[in-house]
Amino acid sequence: MKIEIDTHTHSIASLHAYSTIDELVYGAEKHGLRGFVLTEHGPALHGGLPHPYYFGNLQVLPHEIRGIKLFRGVELNIMDENGGLDLPVKYLKILDFVMAGLHEACFTPASKDKNTRAMLAAIENPFVDCISHPGNPAYPVDYEKVVKAATRCGKALEINNSSFKVRKGSDENCKTIARLAKAYGCLTSCGSDAHYREDVGRFDAAQAVIEEAGIGGKQLINSTLEDFTEFYKRRRAERKRHG
Repeated sequence: MKIEIDTHTHSIASLHAYSTIDELVYGAEKHGLRGFVLTEHGPALHGGLPHPYYFGNLQVLPHEIRGIKLFRGVELNIMDENGGLDLPVKYLKILDFVMAGLHEACFTPASKDKNTRAMLAAIENPFVDCISHPGNPAYPVDYEKVVKAATRCGKALEINNSSFKVRKGSDENCKTIARLAKAYGCLTSCGSDAHYREDVGRFDAAQAVIEEAGIGGKQLINSTLEDFTEFYKRRRAERKRHG
């Protein structure tokens, strides 16, 4: 399986990442990608940085650098069990791809029921396109409920390649999500979660899980540039309708 778009990358603007945008382009070139999504963390993770205006000003970036497509996105923080997010709607309406995920600095790991409610609320939010690293073992959730909700809402669930390295215990959770996604027809994404240029386009562990589950074609939203373009345009139009 060829994956042409990396849907999860971070530059130095995320503060705990170590490459510039141009260096991320280098990584995409090196690994034969056609494009990537810049998904800096929402401001709550680092006490208000990057400032929300950073996301509004992403419009100054070109859509293509050295033949590599650049999509403007964000990885929001789910703030509470009601699915509260850390970026105003006016910015979410203009981005190409909006992920939301649970991070310890913003949402203290809780019971399976509370974690599940938070994730379901984020899925139901019309401004969220994808849930990042839902297999994180720090946040046990009811995977069947999550997959069913994402399927119903036309949202994607990420199989995060970095999780297999930095979130120990993610392996079986990601396999469960992938199997359920295949069974229910849930959309998925495969992201590197790169915080350094050499990791852009690295999908080996996540891709193996996706292939083992039998997920392919349009069910994997970033398999081809064309499929990802179709997905993000549909979702961006939906966000604008709710603005």
